[in-house]
Amino acid sequence: MAQRIAETAESGTTPGIRLAQALRWLAVLTVVLLIGGAVRAQDDDRALEDITAKYHFISTDDTLAILDEEGRLKGYIEVTQPEEESDDVLNYDIVEGSHKKNHVEFRTNRIHGRFYRFSGTVERGKGHEPKDSDYFHLIGDLEIVTLNAGTGKEAVRTVRVYLKSFGKSERPEE
Repeated sequence: MAQRIAETAESGTTPGIRLAQALRWLAVLTVVLLIGGAVRAQDDDRALEDITAKYHFISTDDTLAILDEEGRLKGYIEVTQPEEESDDVLNYDIVEGSHKKNHVEFRTNRIHGRFYRFSGTVERGKGHEPKDSDYFHLIGDLEIVTLNAGTGKEAVRTVRVYLKSFGKSERPEE
């Protein structure tokens, strides 16, 4: 006990004062870390302001191209037909589309009674630069809507998709 009193007298602080100082430093450190996290979150939002890119679509030969104009999406989906049906590539134009923060939605025009609807999120992928594969990826529900010509009823098939952006080296020739 005498040794503790001597130590307190030498340092000029009591254990209670040292605890209060430690708690103040801890509070300052917590505030700094919280502010740093908020700044990083804002940077992440800014990094996803423009999601313009070409993305892999359902099959390896299909492409989704998105042009982001301040949150309004334009673009198309190129769908290669099975050989037994045709050798044509169908181009579904995006007729409605939006991008707000990380939420993405779009709908295409109808061709031969079929169109596509997507609702999901966009995230930064594993790529480090826009030219890298998987710089962005879209994750969400893709609805493949087929209209019955006789009844006008919609048949909806929902597929959970993960669509990676093309890298510069894998982009089809334009």
